[in-house]
Amino acid sequence: MDDWKMQQGNLGPDADDYNDPDMAMIEEARQPLSRKVPIASSKINPYRMVIVTRLLVLAFFLRYRILNPVHDALGLWLVSVICEIWFAFSWILDQFPKWFPIDRETYLDRLSFRYEREGEPNMLSPVDIFVSTVDPLKEPPLVTANTVLSILAMDYPVDKISCYISDDGASILTFEALSETAEFARRWVPFCKKFSIEPRAPEMYFSLKIDYLKDKVQPTFVKERRAMKREYEEFKVRINAIVAKAVKVPPEGWIMQDGTPWPGNNTKDHPGMIQVFLGHSGGLDAEGNELPRLVYVSREKRPGFHHHKKAGAMNALIRVSAVLTNAPFMLNLDCDHYINNSKAVREAMCFLMDPQTGRKVCYVQFPQRFDGIDRHDRYANRNTVFFDINMKGLDGIQGPVYVGTGCVFRRQALYGYDPPKGPKRPKMVSCDCCPCFGRRRKLQKYAKHGENGEGLEEDKEMLMSQMNFEKKFGQSAIFVTSTLMEQGGVPPSSSPAALLKEAIHVISCGYEDKTDWGLELGWIYGSITEDILTGFKMHCRGWRSIYCMPKRPAFKGSAPINLSDRLNQVLRWALGSVEIFFSRHSPVWYGYKGGNLKWLERFAYVNTTVYPFTSLPLLAYCTLPAICLLTGKFIMPTISTFASLFFISLFISIFATGILELRWSGVSIEEWWRNEQFWVIGGVSAHLFAVVQGLLKVLAGIDTNFTVTSKAVDDEDFGELYTFKWTTLLIPPTTLLIINLVGVVAGISDAINNGYQSWGPLFGKLFFAFWVIVHLYPFLKGLMGRQNRTPTIVVIWSVLLASIFSLLWVRIDPFILKTKGPDVKQCGINC
Repeated sequence: MDDWKMQQGNLGPDADDYNDPDMAMIEEARQPLSRKVPIASSKINPYRMVIVTRLLVLAFFLRYRILNPVHDALGLWLVSVICEIWFAFSWILDQFPKWFPIDRETYLDRLSFRYEREGEPNMLSPVDIFVSTVDPLKEPPLVTANTVLSILAMDYPVDKISCYISDDGASILTFEALSETAEFARRWVPFCKKFSIEPRAPEMYFSLKIDYLKDKVQPTFVKERRAMKREYEEFKVRINAIVAKAVKVPPEGWIMQDGTPWPGNNTKDHPGMIQVFLGHSGGLDAEGNELPRLVYVSREKRPGFHHHKKAGAMNALIRVSAVLTNAPFMLNLDCDHYINNSKAVREAMCFLMDPQTGRKVCYVQFPQRFDGIDRHDRYANRNTVFFDINMKGLDGIQGPVYVGTGCVFRRQALYGYDPPKGPKRPKMVSCDCCPCFGRRRKLQKYAKHGENGEGLEEDKEMLMSQMNFEKKFGQSAIFVTSTLMEQGGVPPSSSPAALLKEAIHVISCGYEDKTDWGLELGWIYGSITEDILTGFKMHCRGWRSIYCMPKRPAFKGSAPINLSDRLNQVLRWALGSVEIFFSRHSPVWYGYKGGNLKWLERFAYVNTTVYPFTSLPLLAYCTLPAICLLTGKFIMPTISTFASLFFISLFISIFATGILELRWSGVSIEEWWRNEQFWVIGGVSAHLFAVVQGLLKVLAGIDTNFTVTSKAVDDEDFGELYTFKWTTLLIPPTTLLIINLVGVVAGISDAINNGYQSWGPLFGKLFFAFWVIVHLYPFLKGLMGRQNRTPTIVVIWSVLLASIFSLLWVRIDPFILKTKGPDVKQCGINC
């Protein structure tokens, strides 16, 4: 409209403002910091049409299967129908949350125009960054050091960054490695900022196989890069020397450099420890510039207390950071997830600091990307189907789930506060006469929130009068005061010594007793996958989350590419989902009271807790082809021409859904196929064990401990890919492979003996048997290893189980109806 008025000459003297560069800059700064980019209708509409078509075809297919039983193999038919109904149910839970996928764009220049004006104080919000580590032998200190260095060197005002390292193993190895890291950061940080280095983790930067002189025109760059690389190599030598020394623990325990015993010699019984390595009062780099704050934290451990593993460590970091810096936003990273994009936090601030929509955003989740994975991604370690398809779909509803790392939180959301509520329009405002049903007091009720929806202050005042803050947050006056400061900050009257003393107090073992920590506040307890529970609680309160996918990946980590480690990782995730399903926070029955969780979002959360149970029907369905081949039975009735159309339509709709999904998401067909293969591999092994262990924990109280996934660095490319580690998770898939291979041989032999009339039903059985074998092929390849030889113990167990199972089915035939009494069937001429 303004353009049209300008063409008509109706804007008058104000039209000159559009030619003023300052006015153009102001207008640019007023623009939104981000925007939604909907998927093109030419891509998403056919996708939705195919989903609806597939749902209808699936309904007709199941109706046909239920109404046409196979009487001579009634048991097999019943098992197959139950499995198909469950697969249909799980497909609905997985598919429909992807109905509204969106992309997002951020505008970093507008963020700078608005909050980083030249000549004025920087108005970007401070950020506290959490890095968690437990075992320095499984999580190498050099990996943690690279993560810390990438944080200290990221593109953000140094006085707005505070990095907290949680050492839950109280290891002197981590402590000394962090001390060396702080010293090396004095030279590494100015080098990165001077030459705009990407990525800013030295190990990854120096290992890049690219022309590092490209786009670097500074004459001193080559000289300084070579010097920095030499210093980094010396830094690695010092770290490796500390690791080598720490392998053998002295009989008297570790002694610190000042001669005092290390407080964490007993990892299960030690006081809380806090050490500020770099801070605002003296942390300067080699050029005299200020460095971000770097704090080492090891919470108190005492026998008899439940420490809640990683969730408890993260809650301790929340309280320590609230006392020392109290930034309004927090980024949490695993020790092996370094910052790959130095502007990642700025990307998150485009959503969290947006004055229009940011106040209702509880966290911004970034996708996980990984280094060191083989080109073919044999075990679907990249999880691109989940991160590039499922999470985009959830972003169009209420937001993505929290996946444990690479997430920027709003501190107030973790404190259990509800999101601010904007003014609502009353249904009717009228007089108090009888014909009118409205009430004037409704207008007064909604007017108290103010024009800008400032509802959080009223909520806090209500909480102050209605609840005991000490019962909710714990007995710390300084910490309780910090929870009421929405914009963060520490009272200027507080002395550093008093704050450190209070920080030690809030990480003591008994601090959380009789409080809401882990129940309503912070990371939620009750499952080893505390990330899902934490995000779920926030969404139930009405918060929404954002999915941010910058062009340059924000964070990168290391994934267990070894088969055994990968299966154990999947086992841990699945076990956590089973624990959530049986807990009071199960999405099946929790969170209906407020009505703040949208239905499609609930579908997604239900799917995250019930997917391990798909292992039972999946195991049965992968066994059915072998049973049919061994017994000579078929679970499908004689198919008419009309019924065959539904079978063909079902297969076409399945492939069409996948193809159209890949079209709008950008995922390659190879990545999709690897995901399908590992869905079967993990389903019949890790998910199955997770269900069994979860039931044992719920019914018998038998708890199972999980181990931290090893993140050791191998000099040889993909050397870990071929390493074999024995685990019982390998037995079920190997048994399935052997059973189906035996079934294929037995079925073909039977068809050869019985003539051409038996070849027709055989092809249907062989199709499903080969479907199982093809899906388990990456497992077989990984099982054989580099020497192409399957370990003997796996072969013995699997052959034994397969033989017993096959002989039982052939001998007993339990699912075949048997007649009792004499055979009254009349004989023919050849009787």
